[in-house]
Amino acid sequence: MPLPIEALTPREVVAELDRYVVGQSAAKRAVAVALRNRYRRQQLPEAQRDEIAPKNILMIGPTGVGKTEIARRLAQIAKAPFVKVEATKFTEVGYVGRDVDSIIRDLVAQSVRMVEAERTEFARGAIEAHVEEQLVDLLCDDVWFRDPVPLYSSAGEDEVGLADDDARDARRTQFLDELREGKHEDREVGIEVEESGNPFVQVFTPGGIEEMGLDGDAISGAFGSRRHTRRVSVTEARSILFEQLAKREVDPTSVRREAIRRAEQTGMVFLDEIDKVAGSNSQTGPDVSREGVQRDLLPIIEGSTVQTKFGPVRTDYILFIAAGAFHNAKPSDLIPELQGRLPIRVKLESLAQDDFRRILSEPESALIKQYQKLLGADGVRLIITDRALDEVARFAVWVNQTVEDIGARRLHTVVERLLGDLLFEAPEGVSGDVELDFPEVKRRLEDWAAEAEKGKTLL
Repeated sequence: MPLPIEALTPREVVAELDRYVVGQSAAKRAVAVALRNRYRRQQLPEAQRDEIAPKNILMIGPTGVGKTEIARRLAQIAKAPFVKVEATKFTEVGYVGRDVDSIIRDLVAQSVRMVEAERTEFARGAIEAHVEEQLVDLLCDDVWFRDPVPLYSSAGEDEVGLADDDARDARRTQFLDELREGKHEDREVGIEVEESGNPFVQVFTPGGIEEMGLDGDAISGAFGSRRHTRRVSVTEARSILFEQLAKREVDPTSVRREAIRRAEQTGMVFLDEIDKVAGSNSQTGPDVSREGVQRDLLPIIEGSTVQTKFGPVRTDYILFIAAGAFHNAKPSDLIPELQGRLPIRVKLESLAQDDFRRILSEPESALIKQYQKLLGADGVRLIITDRALDEVARFAVWVNQTVEDIGARRLHTVVERLLGDLLFEAPEGVSGDVELDFPEVKRRLEDWAAEAEKGKTLL
């Protein structure tokens, strides 16, 4: 089974990222090349492939400029296991906090979920067919089932014994047709469900506290599973049956093997707030633990084997993307060994008013488009003029300059405040088309700024 890396050229990767992230062309180019190099590596003979390790990336830029979004979208393009972690959550071994090996454990767990979902989706057709058959059996055999309308046509059929094969087949065919038409969804049927005990126990290992999986079929008692009958609607029964059958269709051993391979060869780790562990050379206080975190990260980034509940995982070919604002520190404040493990440096620029304006409307998941969809669910068609959007962008930049620069995240605050009354009034007080033009938007934002100056609210 080939690894799920899209064979996109760097230019195509950048074009794909442009659909979701505004600006930051240098960062996009760097991650696009890193992704393409992973594809190139997979095309080489195995002996040559093992000699080529990914070049990890360090993104430097203020908050809210797109560092996380670029990494997240890159993982989606590559269909690769991806985890985002904050460096500040980890401490040196011996201190209270999470150990850095948990990064890889989380990555493998994410990879397992991806592979399980793919295998389940691949077998969806067969599973749904089995679910339909089981639902028909439940409807036919449930002695408590009652239908307020005749189950058969008025062709003279009264009570027909279920032992009659022809009648049973006719009844099954009828129920199957009606199920596909969406009937009986609210009917209750008796279904056998399984309540699993705790599938994992925590054990102490050399790498810290680890979870160990238990085989529920082999272990009974407190860790086993109990089966009992519940009466649920057909809709809920369909979901329960699908989940039960999917577990039988998907081989857990094969899933774990593929998930580990995928995590090792295509996994991505986004290590945020790396600047917060860039301490001084002080040997007292929190700086000791900060430097310890960096030293603990070294073997994982350089390449080591981490024990997980799914099996040992090599980190040699996992791509690490570290990021930080570096307001109070410099990349050179990181220990030299860690600097050497992050050879590609990319600086992300602060966002200007034009960037804010594009963020509001251009990306596929643009902020204004999101609110239009939300209000559309209540029958409200939101229309905001171009000049009004220009004013929103201008005001967001002004607030960033006045209070604190939090980048594009400021737009969330401004737009939420701007549309707050409309979001509250819909759908009872507002419906149909609602247009916000430049004068109205300017008035609302100026009123908000005036209240903030008087201390009645916060920007």
